[in-house]
Amino acid sequence: MLFAADEFRQLIIRDTLKSIDEWAPAHENLLLGTAAQESGMGLSLKRGRLLGIYHISPNTHRSVWDKYLLHHPDLASRVRGLAGQHSFIREPHGELISNLKYATAIAWLIYRRADEVLPADDDIAGLARYWHRHFRSKASASVAEFMACYQDHIVGKHECAA
Repeated sequence: MLFAADEFRQLIIRDTLKSIDEWAPAHENLLLGTAAQESGMGLSLKRGRLLGIYHISPNTHRSVWDKYLLHHPDLASRVRGLAGQHSFIREPHGELISNLKYATAIAWLIYRRADEVLPADDDIAGLARYWHRHFRSKASASVAEFMACYQDHIVGKHECAA
């Protein structure tokens, strides 16, 4: 585990969500669980074409911009403000690896574009199902694995295989 869950929650996820006016406890827990499941809280920042702490593909990243943020210009501006001025222009997908706040905003928008009500913030099984349905539906990872990683990284604070 590269990042402590409590610090990542407070310094990255919460701050990012508040900066784009999207903070809620369930949003925070879903993103924290996603980081635990996808990369083991930063243990693995690249798996094939999947990039960053949330393992977002370049195609999904592009889709968030081209199919969602295109229709939400104020939100697009706030998200773009999180990206590095020069690095985003040179290599936009690289921001998913090197810029935790930008990657967090994009990860949240993958969920937000689903436009469904999230489960309660303490419903880890519900959050796991939401992750599986909207973030990694075709993955080999399961709802049970998400819950185990959440327990290990966030509740129990032990390492879990990424």
